[in-house]
Amino acid sequence: MKLPNSLFLTFLMLGFTAGHLCAQRLVSDVKIVYKLQLPPEQLQTDALLEGSTLTQYIRGPLSRIDMNLNVVSYTYLINSREQNLVTLIDNHGDKYLIRSDKDEYDKELKQYAGIHFKDEPGTKDLVGYTCKKAIGTMPDGKTFEVYYTPDLVPENKHYNRRFVNLKGLPLEFEIITRAGAKMSVIATQLDLHPVPASLFEVPVSGYKLISKEELQKMGS
Repeated sequence: MKLPNSLFLTFLMLGFTAGHLCAQRLVSDVKIVYKLQLPPEQLQTDALLEGSTLTQYIRGPLSRIDMNLNVVSYTYLINSREQNLVTLIDNHGDKYLIRSDKDEYDKELKQYAGIHFKDEPGTKDLVGYTCKKAIGTMPDGKTFEVYYTPDLVPENKHYNRRFVNLKGLPLEFEIITRAGAKMSVIATQLDLHPVPASLFEVPVSGYKLISKEELQKMGS
């Protein structure tokens, strides 16, 4: 069995239709559905990945990312209060669970806390919001583009560690793959209604507990 491990690592190191709001608003519950636009060279080799989606949920200190790549799906359950991360993988019915403890959580948080965002000229309208353009610079010097709305600011700054220093909610952004290509993530739906608590529950059965090292061997 071979898993698309490069996408897993990219995300692990790593979260209602409305009109434009004029005043900045703190939000605790959010659901954003994004479409993934993979690099053309990757679609040539992995045509089944076309139409992949990413869904970000936020509820207070809890966040969840569902990444559906058609051939495999990943779910990331992040608890910023308890500082832990659980990863769920479903590969054609083969289900795995990976737990990251506080030390791993803190290590990755420090890495992404080093990302610096700088606003650039340009705006884009996405799901009813006028978004500002910014360039994110990672500690290793790599850069990625993001469009964010300053009108919505998550109360939970750690819902997605990649954006802990961003001054709003990202509605379009790039992800740099391990191969160095850039994948676009574009919002198609935004909902500010309460998010069910059940979405953040960790399954107690149906998944095989493995380590990140074991996962890497599966993807090699």
